[in-house]
Amino acid sequence: MLKIYNTLSKKIEDFIPINKSHIKIYVCGPTVYDKIHIGNARPLVVFDTFVRLLRYKYPKVTYVRNITDVDDKINDRLISEKITLKDLTDKTINDFQKDCTSLNNLYPDYEPRATQHISEMIEMIENLILNEFAYLSKGHVLFNIKKFPEYGNLSNRTLDEMISGSRVEIADYKINPGDFVLWKPSEQNIPGWESPWGRGRPGWHIECSAMSKKYLGVEFDIHGGGADLIFPHHENEIAQSRCANNSDSLANYWMHNGYVNINNVKMSKSLKNFVSISELLNRFKGETIRYFLLQSHYRAPLNFSDNSLLEANTSLSSLYRSIENLSINGDPDKEILTNLEDDLNTPKVFSRLHFLSEQANKGSVEAAQLLKNSSSILGFLEKTSDDWFKRSFINENNLSNDKITINQILGLIEKRANAKIKKDFELADKIRKSLDDQGIVLEDNAEGTDWRYK
Repeated sequence: MLKIYNTLSKKIEDFIPINKSHIKIYVCGPTVYDKIHIGNARPLVVFDTFVRLLRYKYPKVTYVRNITDVDDKINDRLISEKITLKDLTDKTINDFQKDCTSLNNLYPDYEPRATQHISEMIEMIENLILNEFAYLSKGHVLFNIKKFPEYGNLSNRTLDEMISGSRVEIADYKINPGDFVLWKPSEQNIPGWESPWGRGRPGWHIECSAMSKKYLGVEFDIHGGGADLIFPHHENEIAQSRCANNSDSLANYWMHNGYVNINNVKMSKSLKNFVSISELLNRFKGETIRYFLLQSHYRAPLNFSDNSLLEANTSLSSLYRSIENLSINGDPDKEILTNLEDDLNTPKVFSRLHFLSEQANKGSVEAAQLLKNSSSILGFLEKTSDDWFKRSFINENNLSNDKITINQILGLIEKRANAKIKKDFELADKIRKSLDDQGIVLEDNAEGTDWRYK
């Protein structure tokens, strides 16, 4: 049985779906004011892997991952750069989707944009006001947290703890310091929409509540995101959704991935200690980045460095050498599946992968086939070994204009072979060194000379 650590209960639980014929999962996506960094990429890869597992186990899975395209950080960019909301968000969303593809993430079933669901948000806010969970004050509509006795259960915090040192804004228009904004007024120079409370824009939290309800219903199976979203974002989602919908639950299981650190400090755009995925893709393959993000347990912190990606690339290369040019032919390895079903225990999965690789290198065709069969559920090892070793990551990102072509490599290999026939070993060594300086390794064997990228 699939087991999940549920942030709400603070324990690992057996996953019991609402409807085993149709699993529903919602994961918070990006706020599109800038390119994503490797910390933002971790939940994308973690939950893509989890959804792959769900789709293997269940006949139907609906995966929703939203896009936040109305936010104060976006407004700051609009003002400073004097551009329109559409221009900024369309470009940033396009960059985001390219990064997702490079990381080998499958597209979610729905990727709703907040700006396309303003009417659903207004309807939900009206319902909260009608049932006296929300109030209007100085042009703002706020949720009264003391009207919801279970507020704080997800983050396991008291009201005082939530306010102290958190992202709670203290304002004189609130009844309680922890009350959060559902709707706020917009000045003329920033995006706004007409509402019963005047021209304005939604608060961050109401966006996800409205979109999850539209695509998954009032109650669904799993809600995911980064650990930084537990409070206040997910705590507030639960409160407003349950009160607006008069429901006993929003999601039955809450999953949160740990932070990515750099030099053991949480990576964030506010601290400016981040590295973007697009920047990393100029130096590493997307599959290498994916492997790195999955090698630690998803709930544990993960420390980033260039060396960690170099090590991930070496590990992936060793796995690719074991599968030659096999195609998927059968089910994934049972032990890999069992470890994935145990709260996505990827460290044990990786241990099993390398065990199968060792057995394959000793001649086990069965181990090599199991290794390859497990590739689609993990999102890596899906290429042929030739593709992995003979296709530069730079070619994948269309930046190869100044790089040596495959035909040029083959021409130099032939020139080197002729030099060796003529016993001109000095020229042969010079060609090998020239290719090595350009990141190409030659491997002599009984059939001739093969090559690969470093």
